[in-house]
Amino acid sequence: MKTSRMRRQYQWSRFVAGLLMLTGLGIMPATYADEACKKLTVTGNPEYPPYLWRDPADENRLIGANAEFAQAIGKEIGIPVEVRYMGPWGRVQEEARLGRVDMLAGAFLTVPRMEYMDYFYPAFRETRTVIWVRKNSKFRYHKWSDLVGKSGVTVINNSFGEDFDRYAKEALKIGTVPTLEQALTMVGLARADYLIYEEDPGMATAAKLNISELQPLYPAITNENLYITIPHKSPCNTPEMRGKIAKAVYKLEKIRVMDKFMSNSMELWRKKYAK
Repeated sequence: MKTSRMRRQYQWSRFVAGLLMLTGLGIMPATYADEACKKLTVTGNPEYPPYLWRDPADENRLIGANAEFAQAIGKEIGIPVEVRYMGPWGRVQEEARLGRVDMLAGAFLTVPRMEYMDYFYPAFRETRTVIWVRKNSKFRYHKWSDLVGKSGVTVINNSFGEDFDRYAKEALKIGTVPTLEQALTMVGLARADYLIYEEDPGMATAAKLNISELQPLYPAITNENLYITIPHKSPCNTPEMRGKIAKAVYKLEKIRVMDKFMSNSMELWRKKYAK
């Protein structure tokens, strides 16, 4: 009897030790993982119209084409989605790094970001980044090297692709500010020679602020893809959930739902802010 009891205690201790080891490695049983992900908390760059911006009726909420895409993913996988404002883009990326958000609705692919997020393929949108300058300036731009010796500005923690980011770090002088509004204002006041930012969000924000003295220059600096991502530390980042999201992203991209979402968002933005 004593031997039998000791054997049961030994087996139980082995089970508990194994469970603790799995937990320590982050390999939770499927039922625990499912219970931990009853809702997807989604965020992104809040100064990114027509892709994302703060809802004037509820500034804790983000709206726009990317928010619609995230909601469509939620419907496909059967999980509620809340698209929340969680601060400027720099803070959003830190929140993702810490696992305080479950999904970013729109991020460029960079090696540093791959260290704390998983990317879903294919990309759901391609965007174009351009140089913004004052209309009365004699600024000429045809290639990256034309920016050498000039004073640039962009929004903090922005990326424009691995190749350009590397070139900018090595050869260019580009300051950063917390918001796109500040960056546009700096160029308008000649405190910077140029702004690097994406074409559609730049035009939308300039229209909202009634800034008419700036213009984009071409060719584009880069053409980059936007991806849905899930932070490594999110409780929703499980093999099963990644599979569901990947399948949803693939389906939605194939039927090109973003074309409709972009049209809806541009119309909404024009009605609200067009002068």
